Amino acid sequence: MNIRDLLEERISKAISTLAGSPAKAMLARSSRPEFGDYQANGVMSVAKKLKRNPRDLAQELVQSIQLDGIAEKLEVAGPGFINIWLSKNFLSDSLCNQEQLLTNTAHTETVVIDYSSPNLAKEMHVGHLRTTIIGDSIARVLTQLGHKVIRQNHVGDWGTQFGMLLTYMQDQTDNLDEYDNKLADLENFYRAAKARFDSEPEFARRARTRVVALQAGDEETLKAWKQFINTSLSHCQTIYQQLDVQLSPDDVMGESAYNDDLQNIIADLQQKQLLVESHGAKCVFLEEFTNKQGEPLPVIVQKSDGGFLYATTDLAAIRYRFSKLHADRALYIVGAPQILHFQQIFALAKKANFIPEGCEITHHPFGSILGKDGRPFSTRKGGVEKLGNLLDEAEQRAYTLVAAKNPELGEEDLRLIAKTVGIGAIKYADLSKNRTGDYIFDWDQMLSFEGNTAPYLLYAYSRIQSLFRRGNINFDEIKAEVITTTTYEHQLAVNLLGFQEVVELVARDALPHQLCNYLFDLASCYMRFYEHCPVLSAEKTLSHSRLILCKKTAETLKAGLYLLGISTVERM
Repeated sequence: MNIRDLLEERISKAISTLAGSPAKAMLARSSRPEFGDYQANGVMSVAKKLKRNPRDLAQELVQSIQLDGIAEKLEVAGPGFINIWLSKNFLSDSLCNQEQLLTNTAHTETVVIDYSSPNLAKEMHVGHLRTTIIGDSIARVLTQLGHKVIRQNHVGDWGTQFGMLLTYMQDQTDNLDEYDNKLADLENFYRAAKARFDSEPEFARRARTRVVALQAGDEETLKAWKQFINTSLSHCQTIYQQLDVQLSPDDVMGESAYNDDLQNIIADLQQKQLLVESHGAKCVFLEEFTNKQGEPLPVIVQKSDGGFLYATTDLAAIRYRFSKLHADRALYIVGAPQILHFQQIFALAKKANFIPEGCEITHHPFGSILGKDGRPFSTRKGGVEKLGNLLDEAEQRAYTLVAAKNPELGEEDLRLIAKTVGIGAIKYADLSKNRTGDYIFDWDQMLSFEGNTAPYLLYAYSRIQSLFRRGNINFDEIKAEVITTTTYEHQLAVNLLGFQEVVELVARDALPHQLCNYLFDLASCYMRFYEHCPVLSAEKTLSHSRLILCKKTAETLKAGLYLLGISTVERM
């Protein structure tokens, strides 16, 4: 149990006893050190209910809360807040007896996470960045807390566009072994195929015929399609490796995987009397979804020509994830424009009993990446930026920055640090923003060594490593009792013990920026501690105590950055 939960439990119990009914402590971290370490705000609502003076009730509550050995002082402030100072012995014992930074949550689940999901007809672009790195971070957090995480990369690998691409590919060469070279620049390949499809009626006719052959399972067409998909997936895998996200070919479960089940979905909906025919198409009308005129909005699951839609495939995926993968929770990390789509699909899946009772399915939307002009981020020519180009530029910009600061470093070290800083900067700039909003892509801000950035946190970590090198101290062997003699030591200890609490919040809310804010506060707290509390030059007992705080800070920064998908370096 983390400290916040421990305090919440004890104080809530005391408030409930006073109120005569269940009540919550409404605990929060104090905003300033003079207000203690934590603050309980639940007295006011109880006082209002009991028609009592909140300060008087808070004073009475302070006498009954059982926090012996945990808090050294409780103080009533303002209209009835209770400020809580943790005891020095409690902080010392908690840090010294901490066998691991994070422990498994009390109740573990099987969690399916749907993220990244690029269209394999094209190369990954900047629009795939947020879903990929947000999903990766949430997957890491849940795994670290003991949940069984199943990653699902629901790639776009089916549909009419592949008829166009396969036809164009066949016109280029009949030799499948040559396809890889032809697809080296997938974006230009797609553009050229689309140009012919739009301008040459005969080519378009052959492309449509190719789609029919693909859907019918024609052996030659399927062989060519698989070759195309494998090559396209290798493009994605290169990006995943550069981004250091934990997605592998084994996590791919594309649209094509559900193709054979789509007719079964229609049959199930028909059997459950949910289907209605409208203008030849098969639809489901859910009363909770209407347009501005109050008319019901349809969920179209089969077109009048017999073709299926994303809605059908998504329903098949939901049923598979709960019936075959036995998910307790399913999280969809998909952009905000799909909010209505998933609201409808989830509601329909529940109505069709594709989601077992007690299981949870949630869409976690995110905003857009904008340029400095406030418009969607693009290249100088106005096109969509390839993700690979963006990552290469990040590494090069970081290389220039690091080389200027460290001219004595060799080329190999510079490249390693540049990759860590550059890729980390892009990921952190995104993850540190609340995913529900848009954010402006700014190279100068994300590569700055000041403020809430990856370079700042990486520098804080490397500075601690440098301290241990200067003192010729074995990082792994240092052991001592923690003594919090100053406010700076006390605040750092409290921050360190808040790691589990924050990680559990991220697991609950799927908001990685909460972890970013914590790591920035921790690094800033450490910098204040380091400035005011001599470490190597202090007397032995105090020096060792402060070295433990340094070590714990480094370990927590490294663990926290790992959960964000960011590596660390020993020197910067």
